[in-house]
Amino acid sequence: MSSLPVTPRLMTPADVPAAAKVGRDALGALYPVEFQPSTDEEREAQRVRSETRVDHLRQTDPEGAWVAEAGDGEIVGIALALVREDVWGLSLFGVKPGLQGQGIGGPILDGSLRYAEGRRAAIILSSTDARAMRRYFRAGFQVRPCIAAAGAINRSRLPAGLRARTGDVADDAELIAAVSRHVRTAEHGADVDAMLRTGGELLVVDGRGWAVVRDGSPMVVAAFDDAAARDLLWSCFAAATPGAAAHVDFIGQGNDWAVEVALDMGLALTPDGPIFTRGDLGPLAPYLPSGAYL
Repeated sequence: MSSLPVTPRLMTPADVPAAAKVGRDALGALYPVEFQPSTDEEREAQRVRSETRVDHLRQTDPEGAWVAEAGDGEIVGIALALVREDVWGLSLFGVKPGLQGQGIGGPILDGSLRYAEGRRAAIILSSTDARAMRRYFRAGFQVRPCIAAAGAINRSRLPAGLRARTGDVADDAELIAAVSRHVRTAEHGADVDAMLRTGGELLVVDGRGWAVVRDGSPMVVAAFDDAAARDLLWSCFAAATPGAAAHVDFIGQGNDWAVEVALDMGLALTPDGPIFTRGDLGPLAPYLPSGAYL
């Protein structure tokens, strides 16, 4: 049990800055140092991105947005979930560092999970935190192991003739929705706009797939075929600034095309947090899901 008097409740607009900070701090403790913001400018950009994410989902899915409030009014936990075309996903779950293991996370996760009741499918992109993985499995989810890739982008390795172009969220909406339904049985909808508002760039291979890239790393890649997915991932790397490093997260079963591209770029492979699923989510391939928007 928690040593703090903690109240789980739905998030309000006023909670967003503090809740987003809890999420940043909880996830930041799990990230390699090379992917941590190192300047005031980078930290401010990260703050804006995290608050935009939290407030976007609080507005689109208020029933899935929960916080844990301590007796002194401090927000010490966040659980953030979304539903798209009857597919539920957990966008964010975290407890303030130093307070984990005190019973704070369970009630707010339960609140977000109630939002999943009766949905035809559900997905969680997990961190490597053992307590989180235990909770997800005990909630009736199946495990899908994943790997990640990271390292410096070597522009001399980029192939010629990439076909991806800069997309337009309005003009390409039909393709984006169709591809999302193909890989995960549900469109991304307004979440694409949210990705673009936080520094993402939309890439499209006409008729075959789309991606959003930020700083040379894919936020999401979805395609009808492996060849288009390869082109999109290479195009993400090509969009990086000189000297940038890239990370490719949640490479799951059926996505060896992403492993091939990552190795050809010279990135190193490491174990990643697994994906947990319930119900029929389709092939989840060719697909690199978004950590924030699944």
